[in-house]
Amino acid sequence: MSHHPHIVIIGGGFAGLYTALRLLQFPWEASHRPDITLIDRQDHFVFSPLLYELITEEMQPWEVAPTYAELLRHGPVKFLQTQVQTINPAEKQVICGDRQIAYDYLVIAAGGTTKILDIPGVKEHAIPFKTLNDALRLKEKLRALETSEAEKIRVAIVGGGYSGVELACKLADRLGDRGRLRIIDRGETILKNAPKFNQEAAQKALEERGIWIDYETEVTELTADSLSLRYKGEVDTIPVELVLWTGGTAIAPWIRELTLPHADNGKLQVNSQLQISDQPEIFALGDVAQGTDDLPMTAQVAIQQADVCAWNLRGLIANKPLLPFNFFNLGEMLTLGEDNATLSGLGIELEGNLAHLARRLVYLYRLPTWEHQVQVGLNWLVQPLAKLLAQSAK
Repeated sequence: MSHHPHIVIIGGGFAGLYTALRLLQFPWEASHRPDITLIDRQDHFVFSPLLYELITEEMQPWEVAPTYAELLRHGPVKFLQTQVQTINPAEKQVICGDRQIAYDYLVIAAGGTTKILDIPGVKEHAIPFKTLNDALRLKEKLRALETSEAEKIRVAIVGGGYSGVELACKLADRLGDRGRLRIIDRGETILKNAPKFNQEAAQKALEERGIWIDYETEVTELTADSLSLRYKGEVDTIPVELVLWTGGTAIAPWIRELTLPHADNGKLQVNSQLQISDQPEIFALGDVAQGTDDLPMTAQVAIQQADVCAWNLRGLIANKPLLPFNFFNLGEMLTLGEDNATLSGLGIELEGNLAHLARRLVYLYRLPTWEHQVQVGLNWLVQPLAKLLAQSAK
């Protein structure tokens, strides 16, 4: 009885899931075809660039967060919903509580979590925005505020990066005249790593929605209904109904504790083929990996790494040459409220409704499986018709 190589993938985000799906597309010889196990704590994938659309109910949870059971139902990938505790490279085992999962090849793509600073009240009262549960928790809080008797709903968003700006615009459109929004950032500008065109489009969108920006400002304390801010040495406390925390990404402690080479930032050090240097059967991708270049923690980086990782796994199994990973920047897109976005890349600069449409089409193409693409695409076509019929019925 021949032994099929076993590939274990830790993490079902863009890097991990897309590696598994890409592996299924190769024309494997019978003797080389691997067994694949995908491990994740959740039972669903999250297409994070579209998570903001849940806030304004432009999209539904099943569109943004399909289950792994749905995505993998036609492929021979075994899915395990469990928490990884550690890895034993010497024994080639992944440890999940009392369970040990043996591997021949391992892909570590565990992703990151929102970095919560040790500031009084932040863990208890701030809401991060990275997972489906975060989005649903935020929607529940918004519904409670919207049905309250409060004349104004005061919202503070900590972090002036991509997530903070996109969240602010979506929330402003949802809350309308009742919303009083502010972005708090320690820097001197928003979107400091974005192309100038996108920066300017975002700045305009924020100004049009009356969103205040506190530059060079730090949070010192958070309570259930107040926020303390330090600006130029002075601390001021303001009333607030809702605080969202979008500042930075943290690596899971078990990743940092692995007996594998780490970079100074705690990420796993990989070579140009995305392998751990002294463990060539182990690959690291996405937010947990550090190569020679500092790459943004974005979906397009993770998807491109997944393609190369899958190819190199096949190369190791079938004795084919490995490929180096070279990131090709396709540009970036931001949603700036309902039916509004900005796009900059490959010599193209768009903003407004046309950029919104382009962003939707690009992300539709990037959804993980063609079946999910069809389901979501059909729903997008049907939604406007359903709204028109509902309006005419009134």
